[in-house]
Amino acid sequence: MGEALLEMRSITKEFPGVVALADVSLAVPAGQIHAICGENGAGKSTLMKVLSGVHPFGTYQGTILYQGRECRFADIRASENAGIVIIHQELALVPGMSITENIFLGNEPRRWGRIDWKAANHRALELMGLVGLKEDPDTLVKDIGVGKQQLVEIAKAFAKDVRLLILDEPTAALNENDSRHLLDLLRGFKQRGITSIMISHKLNEVEAIADAITILRDGRTIETITVGEGGVDEDRIVRGMVGRDLRSRFPEHTPQIGDVFFEVRDWTVRHPISAERLVCKNSSFTVRRGEIVGFAGLMGAGRTELAMSVFGHSYGVHLQGKVFKDGHEIPVNSVAEAIKNGLAYVSEDRKAIGLNLLDDVKTSVVAAKLSKITRRGVLDQTVQYHEAESYRRSLRIKTPTVDEGVTRLSGGNQQKVVLAKWMFTDPDLLILDEPTRGIDVGAKYEIYGIIQRLADEGKGVIVISSELPELIGLCDRIYTVFEGAITGEVARADAEPELLMRRMTSNRKLTTP
Repeated sequence: MGEALLEMRSITKEFPGVVALADVSLAVPAGQIHAICGENGAGKSTLMKVLSGVHPFGTYQGTILYQGRECRFADIRASENAGIVIIHQELALVPGMSITENIFLGNEPRRWGRIDWKAANHRALELMGLVGLKEDPDTLVKDIGVGKQQLVEIAKAFAKDVRLLILDEPTAALNENDSRHLLDLLRGFKQRGITSIMISHKLNEVEAIADAITILRDGRTIETITVGEGGVDEDRIVRGMVGRDLRSRFPEHTPQIGDVFFEVRDWTVRHPISAERLVCKNSSFTVRRGEIVGFAGLMGAGRTELAMSVFGHSYGVHLQGKVFKDGHEIPVNSVAEAIKNGLAYVSEDRKAIGLNLLDDVKTSVVAAKLSKITRRGVLDQTVQYHEAESYRRSLRIKTPTVDEGVTRLSGGNQQKVVLAKWMFTDPDLLILDEPTRGIDVGAKYEIYGIIQRLADEGKGVIVISSELPELIGLCDRIYTVFEGAITGEVARADAEPELLMRRMTSNRKLTTP
């Protein structure tokens, strides 16, 4: 192990009623890719915010040594001036500004007191080449995909002369190709002498790229594992993260499946802007009571578009198709109608769509059906509190009080609040779009248990997921989707990754062998 570029010694950070970090220590040698793993709420992001000055000196206890000297960063600009740059999971880009403007925002090159845009564009092209971003630097950030936006953030970091790059869940929202490209970039940066710290829940990526892995649990350092010394595998990392063996990543479950109660027939939807493009093509599917039904497809296959369009025509232009419940056609022409008829939809983007981050837990839980706790037009705040508290306990939402703002919760606990919000509507069919995206293995295990309990109550559950092992381990039946069309239906007993992938990449409609 080389000389430590960074040491964090006995870091303790408290928030009102919560000890987020308790005596955490970390050492990162120069030129290393160092991973930090832990459940949501373990303190990973808080530790990095202490390091980067988001939580300034004086708000925590402990010592930060960087390049052999003690650092007391007053804000994020002070850490950036020292060569430490953090890229948060929620990208800090301005959608309506160009790539060049975003790269140099607050750091613009100047000449004779004015911004030198010619120099900025020239330097932007150099930085974009460094990260493999092939775009016109005048392109607006809102017009490029999430993977390319992540590269803009990294280019922005290099514009600040980075020596220590911190990435918080850098591949959480990326597809497989973009994730692979980003990991290759980190390997290239390592060869250039740049040190990286990566927070990630994707343990396969951590194993593939990290030189060392520090595991946090409940705000404490559990251990640091040096990769290459043997004995490092996902089971060991998981054991450190959750404090127990997860011999199975899914709770044991014996399904109690009833009759078909929900059916969609010949569902066809046009893209909201491109009139010639169909995002759902004559799609038909069924759900039985007590059944967990999966939808598998590659990025852009149309799974989310199908779910949103069924849920109150909230995506696209509906051309044809009918929805039936208990043998009778039901109207779903608006979200209100869908909810009234027993449908609920948990969005894949809990921060932008699933939650209002300005609300507290108790407000979020009841938000989708206020009429349930309204008396003569007045919200019954006592009932609201008791309902929220009931869900806090039953779903084990980690928060000291339901008066806590949802923005202060970890990703896994935010997801539980979203689930509580829709469970409060008493749905018969719950559609879950990427329900475990961006949360750790321990929180996933709990979410899986909640899904299974909902099915055991006789509800139907649809799970859309980009992770085939998740669908195979959780679902009783899986539909495959390709280019807006359902191409197959696979029973749990026949679900194999190779079979599902063939049907996710073919426009031929296949049946279970």
